[in-house]
Amino acid sequence: MTAGGPDSARAEAGSSAGSGAGAEIGSSADAGSSAETTAGAEARSSAEPSAGAEARSSAGSGAGVDGAVSEALAIAERARACAGVAGLSGGRFGTVATYLPGERLTGVSTDAREVEIAIVATLDRPLPETAEEVRRAVAGLAGDRPVNVRIDDIIVEGS
Repeated sequence: MTAGGPDSARAEAGSSAGSGAGAEIGSSADAGSSAETTAGAEARSSAEPSAGAEARSSAGSGAGVDGAVSEALAIAERARACAGVAGLSGGRFGTVATYLPGERLTGVSTDAREVEIAIVATLDRPLPETAEEVRRAVAGLAGDRPVNVRIDDIIVEGS
């Protein structure tokens, strides 16, 4: 783009119309229609996140963000309290997690369809018994959703 060329004139017209200059560079629309187009896009983009956030917040227990947060924390607490559980795990890529305000709860992922718990187990008892105890401990919080317990790692005490 050269100074004073047609592209710079369009960029200046777009920025003087109150819209972002970057959106109009290289556009063949005049200043009036580009401002309307940008305003329409801004209105759509500002409406979309709030609709998506509402859908995500109600996906868990149906009680909104606060309900989903307390549900995930209660599930984590019950899972950690089970015999044979050394802790919770995010999985190989850290995908088993719940995002809370200001923090990330690793090892518990809930949605409207299922509850997933990833644990680090000890060898104090058979692993299937540990997984079944975790499943039973959180069943009351899961409602009708299946509870999938995954053993991601094993800690051998004393080694």
